[in-house]
Amino acid sequence: MPAEPAAGHDPEKWKPVFASLTFGSEKIMAKHENRYDFRPVTEADLPMIAAWLAEPHVAEWWDDPETEIAQIRQHIDSISVEPLIIELDGEPIGYMQSYDPHLEDGHPYSDQPFGTLGIDLSIGRPELVGRGHGSAIVRQFVEQLFEEGVPRVIIDPDPSNRRAIRAYEKAGFRAIDRRQSEYGDAVLMAIDAEEGDIE
Repeated sequence: MPAEPAAGHDPEKWKPVFASLTFGSEKIMAKHENRYDFRPVTEADLPMIAAWLAEPHVAEWWDDPETEIAQIRQHIDSISVEPLIIELDGEPIGYMQSYDPHLEDGHPYSDQPFGTLGIDLSIGRPELVGRGHGSAIVRQFVEQLFEEGVPRVIIDPDPSNRRAIRAYEKAGFRAIDRRQSEYGDAVLMAIDAEEGDIE
């Protein structure tokens, strides 16, 4: 459901493509449509991603930078995982990866419907955390996947990562299971294309 328009705005002129975001006591209108771009990770991006992984708000939920960078480097040419840079107005702001659990032997989510894709993401720049970007990024990316024919998208935050869980719920995901795997304890969340357009 779109957010209510900010106070002082004429509801007749307000467009659903905008959502009201609050920055302290100030409300601004943030356009979500066509706001973010997702481009493939290149070798040249790895130092930037490593710096993001060292930020405290990222390091809390990801493995150590050296391990993660080694895996991301392998993913650059992978068929099962697509590593992406999230850009806002042409500026890199975070890392995202999509993956097909059916292309990895013994993947803990291979019981999901065929065609399901999983995603992981992190906003690298600390000044952008907690400002509504997480749910907006996920919403836009999921819409693109649905347009490409993906039937279900899953995401698996740590159960103690309440900020991420709230952001994913805001983007339309719902918890469907609790999983334990080599990746640790996770809340498995999903959104299905058949549920209609997400807002």
